[in-house]
Amino acid sequence: MASVLRKLNCSLGSIAINVLLLALVCEARSVPTNNGGFIGTNGTNFMLNGSPFYFNGFNAYWMMHVAAQPTERGKVTQVFREAAAAGLTVCRTWAFSDGGDRALQISPGVYDERVFQALDFVISEAQKHGIRLILSFVNNFNDFGGRRQYAQWAQNAGIQINNEDDFYKHPILKRYYKKHVKSIITRFNTITRIVYKDDPTIMAWELINEPRCNSDYSGRTVNRWVKGMAALVKSIDSKHLLEVGMEGFYGDSTPNRKHINPGYQVGTDFITNNLVKGIDFATIHAYPDIWLSGQDDKSQMAFMKKWMISHWADSRRLLKKPMVLAEFGKSSKNPGYNIKKRDSYMDATYKTIDHLTKYGGTIGGSLVWQLMVPGMEPYHDGYQIILSEDASTKGVISRQSNQRASLSR
Repeated sequence: MASVLRKLNCSLGSIAINVLLLALVCEARSVPTNNGGFIGTNGTNFMLNGSPFYFNGFNAYWMMHVAAQPTERGKVTQVFREAAAAGLTVCRTWAFSDGGDRALQISPGVYDERVFQALDFVISEAQKHGIRLILSFVNNFNDFGGRRQYAQWAQNAGIQINNEDDFYKHPILKRYYKKHVKSIITRFNTITRIVYKDDPTIMAWELINEPRCNSDYSGRTVNRWVKGMAALVKSIDSKHLLEVGMEGFYGDSTPNRKHINPGYQVGTDFITNNLVKGIDFATIHAYPDIWLSGQDDKSQMAFMKKWMISHWADSRRLLKKPMVLAEFGKSSKNPGYNIKKRDSYMDATYKTIDHLTKYGGTIGGSLVWQLMVPGMEPYHDGYQIILSEDASTKGVISRQSNQRASLSR
């Protein structure tokens, strides 16, 4: 770079050089490297630049948390680099950390700028590697704060809170959440110089990771919340897609489908929540090794296929929206686990996706849980995949990436 400037200096005045450099900087800041444009939908298909967009992707919830330690940021870059090399083009990660260690949101509406800049870094690295992001606003569970932290904040302020399910009902807790949503969507990225709501690197927003409501199994409480929050998000940002964060449990609106659930309910309704205006695509998660613990691999895979086929059919026929298998994997903590079994499970899942795609779109892609790099043992949950160490699994993933990419051409 220095030699280029010396040559320029011989033929141009210093003012001209400054103008040229300023123009180059402005151009670099304003033009994202992701293959142009926002991802949208047309019927049951995702669309990019006028063509169907099919993808293979992954989860990496930990990215902002790790990036909050500057010495650890190389792990984020390495995962994006290895993911891109394997053809993965979408990543789902958290845009929340409420209270606790390396909190993004220290208290309602109060943020640690250092951690926010870590999220800026995650987005900038995704952009560099041509990977789109799905960013989740809050957790149903206690990890990284979640609904319990929102309830605790209200209690600390002297507000009477009955339980965590008040997150969906109490006006104060809903106000806390709305402030957070607005803070994320309108954030100015200190690295890319692009406001989040204007950045096509972000594929979609997610209202909440795996919503559940134990006090109302009908699903109506969560549904009312989804309606209100979807309207809020779309009033701030009309460019990005939005999804709920659903696992896929059927509710009271389709009693004939409840038998497909893995033996219990969680207070959500796959159909009514995804029919909400402003919700652009449906998601399902699948963990038969947890949901059907004790059953053999064959039975768990049979459930997996039935789960996917049922939601594919309903997304196509009732919702008329795209669907994403947003979480799936096989844990090394299961009895009898080995990498060959994991690869076989993932391959069978991918083949089911491809088979259903041939019969009418709808399943835009899947996001395996989850990618990491060496040296991240504290984050291991049994589902971690390290592409640089797991050559056979990388092969399964890469083949699926190529298959999905061929459909987008």
